[in-house]
Amino acid sequence: MSPTSTAAGRRAYGLLTLTALLWAGNAAAGKMAVGEVSPQALTCLRWAVACAALAVFARRPLLAEWHRIVPSWRRVLAMGACGYTIYASLFYAAGTLTRGVNLALLQGAIPVLVILLNFAVYRRVVTWGQGVGVAITLLGAAVAASHGDWRVLATLDFNRGDLLMLAACVLYAGYTVALPSRPKVSSLTFFTAMAAAALATSLPLLLAEWAAGQTIWPTPKGWLIAAFVGLGPSLAAQLFFMRGVELIGPNRAGVFVNLVPVFGAALAVLLVGEPFGWNDALALALVLGGILVAERLGRRPAP
Repeated sequence: MSPTSTAAGRRAYGLLTLTALLWAGNAAAGKMAVGEVSPQALTCLRWAVACAALAVFARRPLLAEWHRIVPSWRRVLAMGACGYTIYASLFYAAGTLTRGVNLALLQGAIPVLVILLNFAVYRRVVTWGQGVGVAITLLGAAVAASHGDWRVLATLDFNRGDLLMLAACVLYAGYTVALPSRPKVSSLTFFTAMAAAALATSLPLLLAEWAAGQTIWPTPKGWLIAAFVGLGPSLAAQLFFMRGVELIGPNRAGVFVNLVPVFGAALAVLLVGEPFGWNDALALALVLGGILVAERLGRRPAP
């Protein structure tokens, strides 16, 4: 391995670890937002905050590269809607129905889905190490979704919030797989266009929530939560993640999402005051095992 690739790997590891920490904070924020701001209002506000920040320091790069974005506007709109808007909407809706620990643990399914979608769409080879990591991660996700009760798996009687979170994971995995084929512009320009697409596509969902009489406009605490998720998980983490994918590829970068359960479970216990049982500890051990196996052994070529 060359010194250049080693340095790039170290940079990617640092960026992706920070990404996981910020996304874990998003899981805690999603639980803390219940009763303070409704899911669609929070989804819309997070992208409004991110776009406001981007308008300050990303305006010039966006104007300079805009002509490269316009031909791919449909792809950008679809990626923004699926990877950002609908994902966040399902995420915050799940937060009203299930625990913050589960929101964090179930995100461990994203790396599995990335590897499987990469194979299904691009026929990317799955090494034996990645396959073992996938199996371990799936087992961890199953423990989290079943709350340690195997009768849930036998009857498929899952919490509706857990199912919404799993659907959100599928959408984000699709977004991750599509990242390498994004328009050839800087990460900052691309993310700015994606954030604008996310804000635009979140408005109809907010209108639907308002028409249903379910909108909760932010309390003072709700505004603080919106500011955090807009600047942290939405802005900084997404830029870090895109750079990590550029440095080491989607399969290896996606595995780092498994750190979210580690940070997220700790934050849910420390900040939200949720209980942490043996099933949560087992799920954490399994997803940590999955990331170690897939990252350490997944680089070796398949037989």
